[in-house]
Amino acid sequence: MATIEEAQEILEALGMPSAQTNRMSGLTLLALCGLKPNDPWSVANRTGCTVTKSIMSHVKEHYGIEYAPNTRETFRRQVLHQFIQGGIADYNPFEPDLPTNSPRAHYAITKAALTVVQAYGGEGWPGVRTTFLREQGSLAERHARDRDRAMIPVTVGDGNELRLSPGRHNELQKAIVEQFAPRFAPGAQLLYLGDTAKKDLFVNGVALQRLGIPINDHDKLPDVVIYDAERNWLFLVEAVTSHGPVSPKRVVELEEMLAACPAGIVYVSAFPDFKEFQKHLKGISWETEVWLSDAPDHMIHYDGDRFLGPRK
Repeated sequence: MATIEEAQEILEALGMPSAQTNRMSGLTLLALCGLKPNDPWSVANRTGCTVTKSIMSHVKEHYGIEYAPNTRETFRRQVLHQFIQGGIADYNPFEPDLPTNSPRAHYAITKAALTVVQAYGGEGWPGVRTTFLREQGSLAERHARDRDRAMIPVTVGDGNELRLSPGRHNELQKAIVEQFAPRFAPGAQLLYLGDTAKKDLFVNGVALQRLGIPINDHDKLPDVVIYDAERNWLFLVEAVTSHGPVSPKRVVELEEMLAACPAGIVYVSAFPDFKEFQKHLKGISWETEVWLSDAPDHMIHYDGDRFLGPRK
């Protein structure tokens, strides 16, 4: 029978991303197919469906689920747009020349997807599903490839490459590793590098433990930790794109955390540019350093008895 759960299973089997296998997506598929709760999947059909008067009304009438009128954009942007990308729905197939803002704009299940849906639960299901995926491809896999292409490659000191998730914060972290470290800590070793999507992307647990740094407190570490063995200096670098420079409060927290560390501590607030730096001028602690990635050869020193070095 045409249940919401089975509709979600079909979407997952057809390679839709997890965000498009939720309840709203399952209900949308049922509406596109014109199915009611007691209908078998074999009677699915292809008709033009508007969002409000067809899809949302069908869901309310036959499945007892009412969505607020302002959710029609959610249906369009979070479900139907991805259905089109995944070869599950067509846009305006019966009137392809309709203007974009036409009230007759409609969606319909594709002929290829309809064949698969009608076969669900029968002996031919595995074969038609395989054919669909071979011809249409999996949208989940395509999204994964797109995300992988968007990842930010970072080359660490040993020549290995890490991949950070896309975003301004991680662009700055890349600059810290590839531009700051070679200039101000040549030959130093990367010990820790977080990621906006994975906090412990790179952790040299052995080296951190040797330096008396609690390896179970990754969430308390700065964004980038670099160790210069020749000078026995530990660089703690915060990548600042919206908040979080090395403030007096942050210094106290880190000093308590690193009480057993024998290395000299160098605190650095890194900014992408002077404009971002200006936003945080009052929050930066004295006796720390500031580095701007758009002026990588220079450092701004906040007081202290030396240009660059440990506080004590």
